[in-house]
Amino acid sequence: MRKRSKYRPKTVLLNPIAYVIEGNQPVSKHDSYLVELKIKNHLAMTQLLQGKATKADMNALIAMHNVSEALCRMGFGVEYGDYIVSGKAALLDLCERGALTEKFICRAPEIQALNGLMELHDAQMEVITVRDMEKAIALAHKIIANRRAIVIKDTV
Repeated sequence: MRKRSKYRPKTVLLNPIAYVIEGNQPVSKHDSYLVELKIKNHLAMTQLLQGKATKADMNALIAMHNVSEALCRMGFGVEYGDYIVSGKAALLDLCERGALTEKFICRAPEIQALNGLMELHDAQMEVITVRDMEKAIALAHKIIANRRAIVIKDTV
């Protein structure tokens, strides 16, 4: 049996000072990134409401939920945790039905829950920094990698 090496390569930053300065800036100062993120999420929601949602749209909504939940765990919007719970339940029900029927069609309570989740995500994006966003994405990936996340069955 071969010994496992303890060596783990580290990322090399071309400009570490700029990385630190940019990490302390709010996400709201990065207009292009924030606008693209909001367009992607709102377009996925619009497609869902029109009954034209695809798997990619659902993946965008699930990623939005994962980031919002990670930010909530980090302390951003803790008082609005019920939006996270209701949004997760709506996404689970919606994707479960979509896996069976191959169409993603929302019901009224699910629309309300997802709208609340979307508002919470947009509000979180206005107050966090770039570093907080990186930490939230890393936390979401860690939760998924450690199998602590609820898996949505993918049979579409």
